[in-house]
Amino acid sequence: MRIRRANGEIAGAGILLSPDQVLTCAHVVERGVGVTAEFVGAPGHEVPSVAAWVDGDAYVPESRDADGDPSGDVALLRLAHPRPDGDPARLHRLSAPNRAVRMYGFPYDHNGGIWFRATVVGGCGRDGQVQLSPTSRGELASPGCSGSGVVDSRTGEVIGMVLTGLQDRHGNLFSFMTPAETIVRHLPQVARWTSGRTAVDDRLRSTRDDAAGALLDEPFAQRLADWLRDDGQQVKISLVRADDAVRAATLRRAITLADRELRTSASVCRASHDPPGTVPSAGGHDLAVDAAGLTSAGIEERIAERTGLWQHRAAPLADRIRAARVTLTLVVVGVDEAVDPLALLDLLEMLRAEGSRLLLVFRTAGAAHRHALYRLVAAPTRERRARLVARLEEATGPLATALYERTAAVRTDDARRAHADLVSAHAALADLTRAAGATGDGGRGPDLARYERLAERVTAGLAATIGTLDRLRDRRDELRGRLRSYHALHRQAAKGEEDLVVDALYLHAHELLRARPCDIPAVEAAVDAYTRRIERGDRAGQADGAGRGDRAAQDVGGAASP
Repeated sequence: MRIRRANGEIAGAGILLSPDQVLTCAHVVERGVGVTAEFVGAPGHEVPSVAAWVDGDAYVPESRDADGDPSGDVALLRLAHPRPDGDPARLHRLSAPNRAVRMYGFPYDHNGGIWFRATVVGGCGRDGQVQLSPTSRGELASPGCSGSGVVDSRTGEVIGMVLTGLQDRHGNLFSFMTPAETIVRHLPQVARWTSGRTAVDDRLRSTRDDAAGALLDEPFAQRLADWLRDDGQQVKISLVRADDAVRAATLRRAITLADRELRTSASVCRASHDPPGTVPSAGGHDLAVDAAGLTSAGIEERIAERTGLWQHRAAPLADRIRAARVTLTLVVVGVDEAVDPLALLDLLEMLRAEGSRLLLVFRTAGAAHRHALYRLVAAPTRERRARLVARLEEATGPLATALYERTAAVRTDDARRAHADLVSAHAALADLTRAAGATGDGGRGPDLARYERLAERVTAGLAATIGTLDRLRDRRDELRGRLRSYHALHRQAAKGEEDLVVDALYLHAHELLRARPCDIPAVEAAVDAYTRRIERGDRAGQADGAGRGDRAAQDVGGAASP
């Protein structure tokens, strides 16, 4: 739906939620100023247009905190005349990471509308907004797109609304949307036109009693907030006993504040009165499930619903989740209170292997807790560490040997950086070996992500340096062949006569080629000097021969003259 101001200018777009109410961005309209809603997709040759205005207090203008972090920018319009009942769309709550989406807007030169495609990158900022990556440079959401519905390409559901698009000073392109949950938090009345279950089970939401300061375990709250902000730890396992009211309230608070729809406005702003470091990011999780009394199939159903896996209903849910390579940030509370905790661990192990992040809460330190620690933390960490060690051993072994062989043959400044990287790789190997002996499989140990980044940098750098050295060796062989061929040419032309200058140039280039490591730029200069001298000598000889031939021809011609 297109929205036009009184002066005829296209202001943006909107989503028809009911026969007489339209959702759009607050910056598209002004309070007390009427606009025209134009239904470009309506059947027939005419484009129906209806007067509209902001519906009461359903207007949340964009605001920015001291960091420039945006919030709000949503509004609800009321139409002067209702549209047919079949026209409205619905918003849908859906976990959005990495999803392909599309939107229909009305940018300049496209008054009739045009589709834009993008991929969801992830949440950004404190308000729960979501960053989109345009599929191509020409598909950046531009003025005229604000207020468009963001449609999930897989399910066809409207999962959010376009806010804006921008290009920064480095040329990077960004589009942004506000998802259905954030819209409902700002405009609670929109919940009646929003489908899909909320991301947080009712029993995991903060209660009014939880707000008491005494019911906050601040260190635990900080650890939860760190994980929900993605501290690099894929799986976090916590113990919250049923009789621990403080820890249970702290857990409910973290889960609630991490949800885009449930978090309080007071916790969104920079000047929050919550204890430092205890407020998680908006959208810190995709789904929070209370597993008490549930089967693993019941939790699979919640995951499938939240991620939009409605197709291929004949296939088992676990197979659908695996085939879709679902990755989400999942909170499961009361894992050991599920109907079959070990079957649930099978599902969680599959999700972890596909890349999902898991916060798992147990009520007792029993067998299920021990199994989870081993299967989801200790064993994967051991395997990950083994892969990392193998990669570092490859760098410090075969790659290092290849580097030493080549640096003995030819010289490059890049080798200094490579040798420094090898020192870092050896130190990392020592750290990992020492940590494995100190912590065994159960401790968290060193920051493997940091060492993985180091291994990636070292192996890539070594491979690049070895490639450079190989090209330099090839160039050395090419220069040797060139010197040899020119030397043979000179000897043939000289017919035994000595030329001390030419011989000195040749010997200089020859010695440089024999030096180890070989300085290729110096060799190139020496070989060029020698070959230029040979070529000048040949041209001089040819010119001298041509001059003698011309004089002989003149003599013959003079004798034959009458």
